[in-house]
Amino acid sequence: MIKKDVIFDTDPGVDDAMALLFLARAPQVHLRGITTGHGNGDIENTTRNALYLKDRFQLEAGVYRGTAGPLKGEPEAPPAFIHGENALGDIAIPAELNSRIGAQSAHQFIIDSVRQHPHQISIVAVGRLTNLALALREAPDIAPLIKEVVIMGGAFGYHGHTGNVTPLAEANIHGDPLAAEEVLGAACPITVVGLDVTYKTIMSGRYLDRLAETAGEAGRFIREISRGYERFHQTVGLPDGFYVNDSCAVAYLLDPSLFTTVSGPVRVVTEGFAEGHTICSREGAWGSRPSQRVCVDIRADAFLELYESVLVGKPAGQPA
Repeated sequence: MIKKDVIFDTDPGVDDAMALLFLARAPQVHLRGITTGHGNGDIENTTRNALYLKDRFQLEAGVYRGTAGPLKGEPEAPPAFIHGENALGDIAIPAELNSRIGAQSAHQFIIDSVRQHPHQISIVAVGRLTNLALALREAPDIAPLIKEVVIMGGAFGYHGHTGNVTPLAEANIHGDPLAAEEVLGAACPITVVGLDVTYKTIMSGRYLDRLAETAGEAGRFIREISRGYERFHQTVGLPDGFYVNDSCAVAYLLDPSLFTTVSGPVRVVTEGFAEGHTICSREGAWGSRPSQRVCVDIRADAFLELYESVLVGKPAGQPA
């Protein structure tokens, strides 16, 4: 099997941690590196969390620290009311960790990896797009050398979903709209997996309990970190379970057939009351800006089956 060579750009984060385990356990993936950014926690917390996950689950990929804030302005306060004060559901994390961050910055690691392995590196970006924007600013030559980028972010109005931190903006894009605008204008294949599809996927309490029973250490860990995350979703009207955001981006990388997409150039509003709003228009609407893919629907039951099968380590369709 030829494996996909992947860099995971992340801000762990409850749902980021779930997505990282999904990605790392997929048999068709070689996880080359984990790059961290601000978002669900500050850069100290998210980088520590990535190192903790590397230690706890014996991940071979190196961890590379990214930026502490957006391209412009100050970082937003981390959403502790969603992910906890430590961004991992406030589980106990050892004060001392075995793993250490890599010598390169996150964006330099992206540049070097793409140049060393042209047309082979896939990037799954499930946080702010600051690291990737910095890489493209410093080394614009890498854009056509990137195999693909899969982004969890944005909301385009399908199925009534337009935003989660404002009426018009999703959190990852709103956290650094300028980075998102620059990345989505790059000449590399990009797929955007936004709230339009992630809000159609729900992991119920029963599903999570089953993972805890069948998926070993990873399943028990996911259940442990997600309890507060589940309680938050009850406060926004979801009586059972939670929406699955970041793992949907991993699912697209693993099996694009689960998704329905449209294509067109994508722009991001970078200031004003609609800051962070994502818009997909027709070909040529913004001159030579390249078209990208936007996910507009998902086979949610098949996604949940895929996630469980990967965590449990059995082919999809077989009983756990």
